[in-house]
Amino acid sequence: MKLPGRLHSGAIVVTVALALGGLLVTPALGRDLKAPPLDVTGPAGDYPVQIGEPFLVDGVTYTPADTLNYDAVGKAVLSDPGAGATRISGAHRTLPLPSYVEVTVLNTGHTILVRLDQRGPMSGDALVALSQMAWTQLGLPATGSASVRIRRVNPPEQERALLRTGQTAPPRMDTPPGLLAALRRKLGVEPPVSDLPVTIKPADVVATPVKPPVAANPPAASKPAPPAKIELKAKPAPKVKPAPKPATVAAPPPVAAPANAKPAAGKPAAGKARYYVQIGAFSQRGNAETAARKSGGTLVRSGNLWRVRSGPFSAGTEADTALAKAHGAGYAGARTVRE
Repeated sequence: MKLPGRLHSGAIVVTVALALGGLLVTPALGRDLKAPPLDVTGPAGDYPVQIGEPFLVDGVTYTPADTLNYDAVGKAVLSDPGAGATRISGAHRTLPLPSYVEVTVLNTGHTILVRLDQRGPMSGDALVALSQMAWTQLGLPATGSASVRIRRVNPPEQERALLRTGQTAPPRMDTPPGLLAALRRKLGVEPPVSDLPVTIKPADVVATPVKPPVAANPPAASKPAPPAKIELKAKPAPKVKPAPKPATVAAPPPVAAPANAKPAAGKPAAGKARYYVQIGAFSQRGNAETAARKSGGTLVRSGNLWRVRSGPFSAGTEADTALAKAHGAGYAGARTVRE
């Protein structure tokens, strides 16, 4: 009777040991150590990042890599419905998961922060697939694709936490028009500068007034003659003075003007047109103030836009010099306007 009892006790001990062993072993066997906990909303949700193995999309091999200074231009498409629709997120083929990028629309310069947490797009030649919330924040149309720039960044934890919990990070500064044009040329959607047609608008033409020629030796008649010298001759008489003879006026010889004489500079006529160099027009005042500080210009509000301009200048080399300076500072869209 004791032996069965001992066997029964031994069976209980073995069963408990196996159960405990299953609790200790099963989680380790069922967990993918390379996959990041993308569903975690705390700081641990960003670590460790997943690199992954190479894979094929439409016959092209993509090899994921931890590229720190990633900066590329390409096409963005809208993700499939339900793929991160409640987050500002996106899908990329090679960057680590998760990682953070700034997405810039090359048509408008509008830039936002996006969290990449999926692989894709799994068809086509698009560079990135964006969630519905990211697509809406960029102001893109409901259908079609968009030319974008993808630049990997390392935002602070406060902005990371906002994206992990489905919120929106603070907006970025709009990209300047000059840089946008260069990025579009890099993507091939805008021709090189040397191939662009030159279009001259009436408002952009600065007329240089023509000054009349000045003679080196103006005639003496242009100056008033000095008082004439009068010579009087009288006949000899003891008491009566003879009548004066007609006066002889001696004209002074013409006086030659100095060879280096310069005409007197006159003041500009009243109502003369003034010229300004317009640096750019911005929808946000903060961006306009930044451009004004860099270019030394001033802000002028025009409807819903803030225009940055410098001046006024006189026609000719002064306005041309200011325009060349604005182009050299990176504002390729700067132009001369007449008021």
